[in-house]
Amino acid sequence: MEIGMLPISASKRGKLLAAGYTTLNAISRTSTTILAREIEVSESEASEILKFATKTSALDRSSGSNTNIIDGGQTAWDMLNEERYSSLVTTSCVDLDNILGGGISCKEVTEIGGVPGIGKTQIGIQLAVNVQIPLDYGGLGGKAIYIDTEGSFMVERVLQIAEACIEDMSEYSHHFHKDNQAYVVKMHPNSILENIFYFRVCSYTEQIALVNYLDKFITEHKDVKIIIIDSVTFHFRQDFDDMALRTRLLGEMSLKFMKLARNFSLAVVMLNQVTTKHIEGSFQLTLALGDSWSHSCTNRIILYWNGDERHAYIDKSPSLKSASAPYSVTSRGIRNCNSTSNSKRIKMV
Repeated sequence: MEIGMLPISASKRGKLLAAGYTTLNAISRTSTTILAREIEVSESEASEILKFATKTSALDRSSGSNTNIIDGGQTAWDMLNEERYSSLVTTSCVDLDNILGGGISCKEVTEIGGVPGIGKTQIGIQLAVNVQIPLDYGGLGGKAIYIDTEGSFMVERVLQIAEACIEDMSEYSHHFHKDNQAYVVKMHPNSILENIFYFRVCSYTEQIALVNYLDKFITEHKDVKIIIIDSVTFHFRQDFDDMALRTRLLGEMSLKFMKLARNFSLAVVMLNQVTTKHIEGSFQLTLALGDSWSHSCTNRIILYWNGDERHAYIDKSPSLKSASAPYSVTSRGIRNCNSTSNSKRIKMV
Protein backbone atom coordinates (compact mmCIF):
# COMPACT_ATOMS: atom_id res chain seq x y z
CA MET A 1 0.00 0.00 0.00
CA GLU A 2 1.52 3.32 -1.06
CA ILE A 3 0.40 5.26 2.02
CA GLY A 4 2.31 2.72 4.09
CA MET A 5 5.42 4.58 2.88
CA LEU A 6 4.38 7.72 4.75
CA PRO A 7 6.05 8.34 8.14
CA ILE A 8 2.75 9.03 9.91
CA SER A 9 0.73 7.32 12.64
CA ALA A 10 -1.49 4.31 11.95
CA SER A 11 -4.58 6.31 12.90
CA LYS A 12 -3.81 8.93 10.24
CA ARG A 13 -3.24 6.18 7.68
CA GLY A 14 -6.65 4.81 8.60
CA LYS A 15 -8.22 8.25 8.14
CA LEU A 16 -6.60 8.58 4.72
CA LEU A 17 -8.00 5.19 3.67
CA ALA A 18 -11.44 6.03 5.04
CA ALA A 19 -11.45 9.25 2.98
CA GLY A 20 -10.48 7.33 -0.16
CA TYR A 21 -6.77 8.29 -0.35
CA THR A 22 -4.99 5.07 -1.28
CA THR A 23 -2.13 6.42 -3.42
CA LEU A 24 0.51 9.08 -2.93
CA ASN A 25 -0.55 10.67 -6.21
CA ALA A 26 -4.11 11.09 -4.95
CA ILE A 27 -2.86 12.85 -1.81
CA SER A 28 -0.43 15.11 -3.65
CA ARG A 29 -3.20 16.28 -6.03
CA THR A 30 -5.34 17.71 -3.24
CA SER A 31 -4.99 20.91 -1.20
CA THR A 32 -4.12 21.33 2.47
CA THR A 33 -7.56 22.71 3.32
CA ILE A 34 -9.49 19.91 1.61
CA LEU A 35 -7.22 17.21 3.06
CA ALA A 36 -7.59 18.63 6.58
CA ARG A 37 -11.38 18.66 6.25
CA GLU A 38 -11.69 15.18 4.75
CA ILE A 39 -9.49 13.35 7.27
CA GLU A 40 -10.41 15.62 10.20
CA VAL A 41 -6.97 16.88 11.22
CA SER A 42 -5.51 20.36 11.62
CA GLU A 43 -4.23 22.21 8.56
CA SER A 44 -0.67 22.00 9.88
CA GLU A 45 -0.96 18.21 10.14
CA ALA A 46 -2.50 18.05 6.67
CA SER A 47 0.31 20.21 5.30
CA GLU A 48 2.88 17.84 6.81
CA ILE A 49 1.16 14.78 5.27
CA LEU A 50 0.95 16.55 1.92
CA LYS A 51 4.65 17.42 2.07
CA PHE A 52 5.61 13.82 2.84
CA ALA A 53 3.35 12.48 0.07
CA THR A 54 4.70 14.89 -2.54
CA LYS A 55 8.32 14.22 -1.59
CA THR A 56 7.90 10.42 -1.48
CA SER A 57 6.00 10.42 -4.78
CA ALA A 58 8.76 12.48 -6.42
CA LEU A 59 11.45 10.09 -5.14
CA ASP A 60 9.42 7.18 -6.50
CA ARG A 61 9.24 8.78 -9.95
CA SER A 62 12.96 9.58 -10.00
CA SER A 63 13.87 6.00 -9.12
CA GLY A 64 12.48 4.81 -12.44
CA SER A 65 11.05 1.67 -10.87
CA ASN A 66 8.49 -0.49 -12.65
CA THR A 67 5.81 0.63 -10.19
CA ASN A 68 5.56 3.79 -12.30
CA ILE A 69 4.54 1.66 -15.25
CA ILE A 70 2.43 -0.99 -13.57
CA ASP A 71 -0.09 0.18 -10.98
CA GLY A 72 -0.57 -2.58 -8.43
CA GLY A 73 1.59 -4.75 -6.23
CA GLN A 74 -0.76 -4.57 -3.25
CA THR A 75 -0.90 -7.44 -0.81
CA ALA A 76 -4.19 -9.20 -0.11
CA TRP A 77 -3.96 -7.85 3.46
CA ASP A 78 -3.77 -4.28 2.16
CA MET A 79 -6.79 -4.91 -0.06
CA LEU A 80 -8.79 -6.32 2.86
CA ASN A 81 -8.01 -3.27 4.98
CA GLU A 82 -9.08 -0.99 2.13
CA GLU A 83 -12.40 -2.84 1.88
CA ARG A 84 -12.97 -2.40 5.61
CA TYR A 85 -12.62 1.35 5.17
CA SER A 86 -14.64 1.42 1.95
CA SER A 87 -17.14 4.28 1.77
CA LEU A 88 -20.83 3.58 1.17
CA VAL A 89 -23.75 5.63 -0.15
CA THR A 90 -27.04 4.83 1.56
CA THR A 91 -30.16 4.18 -0.53
CA SER A 92 -32.46 5.47 2.28
CA CYS A 93 -34.04 2.01 2.43
CA VAL A 94 -32.74 0.03 5.41
CA ASP A 95 -33.72 -3.35 3.94
CA LEU A 96 -31.98 -2.57 0.66
CA ASP A 97 -28.88 -1.25 2.46
CA ASN A 98 -28.74 -4.45 4.52
CA ILE A 99 -28.40 -6.78 1.52
CA LEU A 100 -25.89 -4.34 -0.04
CA GLY A 101 -23.64 -4.45 3.00
CA GLY A 102 -24.56 -0.92 4.03
CA GLY A 103 -25.21 0.79 0.71
CA ILE A 104 -23.69 1.36 -2.72
CA SER A 105 -19.93 0.87 -2.43
CA CYS A 106 -17.32 3.31 -3.68
CA LYS A 107 -14.46 2.02 -5.88
CA GLU A 108 -16.99 -0.29 -7.55
CA VAL A 109 -19.26 -0.20 -10.59
CA THR A 110 -22.86 -1.18 -9.80
CA GLU A 111 -25.43 -1.91 -12.47
CA ILE A 112 -29.11 -1.49 -11.56
CA GLY A 113 -31.68 -2.67 -14.11
CA GLY A 114 -35.38 -3.31 -14.34
CA VAL A 115 -38.62 -2.75 -16.20
CA PRO A 116 -40.01 0.75 -16.87
CA GLY A 117 -41.71 2.29 -13.83
CA ILE A 118 -39.85 0.14 -11.30
CA GLY A 119 -37.95 3.14 -9.88
CA LYS A 120 -34.50 3.11 -11.51
CA THR A 121 -34.37 6.88 -12.01
CA GLN A 122 -35.79 7.42 -8.51
CA ILE A 123 -32.93 5.38 -7.04
CA GLY A 124 -30.44 7.32 -9.16
CA ILE A 125 -31.75 10.67 -7.91
CA GLN A 126 -31.84 9.40 -4.32
CA LEU A 127 -28.17 8.40 -4.51
CA ALA A 128 -27.22 11.77 -6.04
CA VAL A 129 -28.80 13.44 -3.01
CA ASN A 130 -27.61 10.99 -0.34
CA VAL A 131 -23.95 11.16 -1.38
CA GLN A 132 -24.05 14.73 -0.04
CA ILE A 133 -25.05 13.74 3.51
CA PRO A 134 -22.35 15.27 5.76
CA LEU A 135 -19.72 13.18 7.53
CA ASP A 136 -21.32 14.03 10.90
CA TYR A 137 -24.39 12.07 9.82
CA GLY A 138 -22.49 9.09 8.48
CA GLY A 139 -22.42 10.32 4.88
CA LEU A 140 -19.62 11.18 2.47
CA GLY A 141 -20.17 14.93 2.10
CA GLY A 142 -19.51 14.52 -1.61
CA LYS A 143 -20.93 15.67 -4.93
CA ALA A 144 -22.59 13.80 -7.78
CA ILE A 145 -22.35 13.58 -11.56
CA TYR A 146 -25.64 12.66 -13.24
CA ILE A 147 -25.50 11.65 -16.91
CA ASP A 148 -28.96 11.65 -18.48
CA THR A 149 -29.33 9.83 -21.80
CA GLU A 150 -33.13 9.50 -21.82
CA GLY A 151 -34.31 12.90 -20.59
CA SER A 152 -35.90 11.36 -17.48
CA PHE A 153 -34.12 13.57 -14.92
CA MET A 154 -36.66 15.77 -13.10
CA VAL A 155 -35.21 18.67 -11.13
CA GLU A 156 -38.49 19.16 -9.24
CA ARG A 157 -38.21 15.59 -8.00
CA VAL A 158 -34.60 16.19 -6.95
CA LEU A 159 -35.73 19.18 -4.89
CA GLN A 160 -38.47 17.10 -3.27
CA ILE A 161 -36.05 14.33 -2.27
CA ALA A 162 -33.46 16.89 -1.10
CA GLU A 163 -36.00 18.54 1.21
CA ALA A 164 -36.96 15.15 2.64
CA CYS A 165 -33.29 14.27 3.19
CA ILE A 166 -32.70 17.45 5.20
CA GLU A 167 -35.85 16.80 7.24
CA ASP A 168 -34.58 13.30 8.02
CA MET A 169 -31.24 14.68 9.18
CA SER A 170 -32.98 17.26 11.37
CA GLU A 171 -35.08 14.54 12.97
CA TYR A 172 -31.98 12.41 13.51
CA SER A 173 -30.03 15.26 15.15
CA HIS A 174 -32.97 16.20 17.37
CA HIS A 175 -33.28 12.59 18.56
CA PHE A 176 -29.59 12.02 19.25
CA HIS A 177 -28.41 15.50 20.35
CA LYS A 178 -27.46 14.96 23.99
CA ASP A 179 -27.90 18.50 25.33
CA ASN A 180 -31.47 18.66 23.96
CA GLN A 181 -30.80 21.98 22.29
CA ALA A 182 -32.08 22.70 18.80
CA TYR A 183 -29.49 21.54 16.28
CA VAL A 184 -29.69 23.21 12.88
CA VAL A 185 -28.71 21.15 9.85
CA LYS A 186 -26.31 23.34 7.89
CA MET A 187 -27.66 22.34 4.52
CA HIS A 188 -30.21 23.83 2.15
CA PRO A 189 -32.08 22.09 -0.66
CA ASN A 190 -30.65 24.59 -3.15
CA SER A 191 -27.09 23.67 -2.15
CA ILE A 192 -27.88 20.00 -2.77
CA LEU A 193 -29.02 20.87 -6.29
CA GLU A 194 -25.86 22.91 -6.82
CA ASN A 195 -23.74 19.86 -5.98
CA ILE A 196 -25.25 17.67 -8.70
CA PHE A 197 -23.42 18.14 -12.01
CA TYR A 198 -25.95 17.30 -14.72
CA PHE A 199 -24.99 16.26 -18.25
CA ARG A 200 -27.59 15.61 -20.97
CA VAL A 201 -26.26 13.46 -23.81
CA CYS A 202 -28.26 12.87 -27.00
CA SER A 203 -26.14 10.33 -28.92
CA TYR A 204 -23.66 7.55 -28.28
CA THR A 205 -20.83 9.74 -29.64
CA GLU A 206 -21.65 12.43 -27.06
CA GLN A 207 -21.77 9.74 -24.38
CA ILE A 208 -18.34 8.38 -25.30
CA ALA A 209 -16.87 11.90 -25.44
CA LEU A 210 -18.29 12.75 -22.01
CA VAL A 211 -16.99 9.55 -20.41
CA ASN A 212 -13.52 10.35 -21.77
CA TYR A 213 -13.79 13.89 -20.34
CA LEU A 214 -14.77 12.74 -16.84
CA ASP A 215 -11.18 12.08 -15.75
CA LYS A 216 -10.28 15.76 -16.24
CA PHE A 217 -13.59 16.97 -14.78
CA ILE A 218 -13.26 14.91 -11.59
CA THR A 219 -9.63 15.98 -11.17
CA GLU A 220 -10.92 19.57 -11.09
CA HIS A 221 -13.87 18.67 -8.82
CA LYS A 222 -12.28 16.40 -6.23
CA ASP A 223 -15.40 16.12 -4.05
CA VAL A 224 -17.28 14.02 -6.63
CA LYS A 225 -18.10 10.70 -4.96
CA ILE A 226 -20.63 9.17 -7.35
CA ILE A 227 -21.33 8.98 -11.09
CA ILE A 228 -24.83 7.97 -12.18
CA ILE A 229 -25.64 7.22 -15.81
CA ASP A 230 -29.34 6.89 -16.68
CA SER A 231 -29.36 4.79 -18.72
CA VAL A 232 -26.07 3.41 -19.93
CA THR A 233 -27.57 1.44 -22.84
CA PHE A 234 -30.15 3.82 -24.33
CA HIS A 235 -28.13 5.20 -27.25
CA PHE A 236 -26.45 1.87 -27.95
CA ARG A 237 -29.79 0.24 -28.73
CA GLN A 238 -30.83 2.80 -31.33
CA ASP A 239 -30.00 2.09 -35.01
CA PHE A 240 -26.62 0.49 -34.32
CA ASP A 241 -25.80 -1.66 -37.37
CA ASP A 242 -22.10 -2.30 -36.70
CA MET A 243 -22.32 -4.69 -33.74
CA ALA A 244 -18.54 -5.18 -33.58
CA LEU A 245 -18.09 -1.43 -33.18
CA ARG A 246 -20.81 -1.34 -30.52
CA THR A 247 -19.14 -4.13 -28.55
CA ARG A 248 -15.76 -2.37 -28.71
CA LEU A 249 -17.16 1.02 -27.66
CA LEU A 250 -19.10 -0.50 -24.77
CA GLY A 251 -16.03 -2.42 -23.63
CA GLU A 252 -13.90 0.72 -23.65
CA MET A 253 -16.57 2.67 -21.79
CA SER A 254 -17.00 0.03 -19.07
CA LEU A 255 -13.23 -0.13 -18.58
CA LYS A 256 -13.13 3.66 -18.25
CA PHE A 257 -15.84 3.56 -15.56
CA MET A 258 -13.92 0.90 -13.61
CA LYS A 259 -10.75 3.02 -13.72
CA LEU A 260 -12.63 6.13 -12.59
CA ALA A 261 -14.17 4.24 -9.67
CA ARG A 262 -10.82 2.90 -8.57
CA ASN A 263 -8.61 5.94 -9.21
CA PHE A 264 -10.93 8.48 -7.61
CA SER A 265 -12.48 6.22 -4.92
CA LEU A 266 -16.01 6.91 -6.08
CA ALA A 267 -19.10 4.87 -6.88
CA VAL A 268 -20.30 4.38 -10.44
CA VAL A 269 -23.97 3.43 -10.85
CA MET A 270 -25.13 2.38 -14.31
CA LEU A 271 -28.91 2.19 -14.74
CA ASN A 272 -29.98 -0.27 -17.42
CA GLN A 273 -33.08 -1.13 -19.42
CA VAL A 274 -34.57 -4.56 -20.05
CA THR A 275 -35.11 -6.53 -23.23
CA THR A 276 -36.60 -9.90 -24.16
CA LYS A 277 -34.53 -13.05 -24.63
CA HIS A 278 -35.65 -16.37 -26.09
CA ILE A 279 -34.86 -19.05 -23.50
CA GLU A 280 -36.02 -22.67 -23.70
CA GLY A 281 -38.90 -21.98 -26.06
CA SER A 282 -40.22 -18.83 -24.34
CA PHE A 283 -39.41 -15.13 -24.19
CA GLN A 284 -38.14 -13.81 -20.86
CA LEU A 285 -37.09 -10.38 -19.64
CA THR A 286 -33.37 -9.78 -19.21
CA LEU A 287 -31.13 -6.73 -18.86
CA ALA A 288 -30.12 -5.09 -22.13
CA LEU A 289 -26.87 -5.80 -24.00
CA GLY A 290 -26.71 -9.49 -23.11
CA ASP A 291 -24.70 -11.69 -20.77
CA SER A 292 -21.30 -10.37 -21.89
CA TRP A 293 -22.21 -6.87 -20.66
CA SER A 294 -22.65 -8.25 -17.11
CA HIS A 295 -18.85 -8.44 -16.85
CA SER A 296 -18.66 -4.64 -17.13
CA CYS A 297 -19.77 -4.14 -13.53
CA THR A 298 -18.75 -5.29 -10.07
CA ASN A 299 -22.28 -5.71 -8.77
CA ARG A 300 -25.52 -6.28 -10.67
CA ILE A 301 -28.89 -5.53 -9.07
CA ILE A 302 -32.17 -6.45 -10.76
CA LEU A 303 -35.35 -4.58 -9.82
CA TYR A 304 -38.65 -6.39 -10.29
CA TRP A 305 -42.28 -6.53 -9.20
CA ASN A 306 -43.38 -9.16 -6.68
CA GLY A 307 -47.13 -8.68 -6.64
CA ASP A 308 -47.66 -5.04 -5.74
CA GLU A 309 -44.25 -4.68 -4.11
CA ARG A 310 -41.01 -3.54 -5.66
CA HIS A 311 -38.04 -5.78 -4.93
CA ALA A 312 -34.30 -5.55 -5.54
CA TYR A 313 -32.32 -8.74 -6.16
CA ILE A 314 -28.52 -9.07 -6.05
CA ASP A 315 -27.89 -11.05 -9.20
CA LYS A 316 -24.09 -10.80 -9.26
CA SER A 317 -21.46 -9.71 -6.76
CA PRO A 318 -18.02 -10.97 -5.71
CA SER A 319 -18.63 -10.06 -2.06
CA LEU A 320 -22.41 -9.98 -1.47
CA LYS A 321 -24.75 -12.95 -1.07
CA SER A 322 -27.62 -13.39 -3.51
CA ALA A 323 -30.59 -11.91 -1.69
CA SER A 324 -33.74 -9.90 -2.26
CA ALA A 325 -35.26 -7.00 -0.35
CA PRO A 326 -38.43 -4.92 -0.80
CA TYR A 327 -38.35 -1.16 -1.25
CA SER A 328 -40.87 1.62 -1.87
CA VAL A 329 -40.89 4.72 -4.05
CA THR A 330 -42.61 7.43 -1.99
CA SER A 331 -43.07 11.18 -2.22
CA ARG A 332 -39.98 11.47 0.01
CA GLY A 333 -37.88 9.15 -2.15
CA ILE A 334 -36.73 5.56 -1.70
CA ARG A 335 -37.89 4.08 1.60
CA ASN A 336 -38.71 0.80 3.35
CA CYS A 337 -41.95 -0.99 2.51
CA ASN A 338 -44.61 -0.46 5.16
CA SER A 339 -45.78 -4.06 5.01
CA THR A 340 -42.48 -5.67 5.96
CA SER A 341 -39.04 -4.80 7.30
CA ASN A 342 -37.31 -8.14 6.81
CA SER A 343 -35.07 -8.93 3.87
CA LYS A 344 -36.04 -12.14 2.13
CA ARG A 345 -34.84 -14.25 -0.74
CA ILE A 346 -37.26 -14.77 -3.59
CA LYS A 347 -36.64 -16.95 -6.61
CA MET A 348 -36.38 -14.95 -9.82
CA VAL A 349 -38.83 -15.85 -12.56
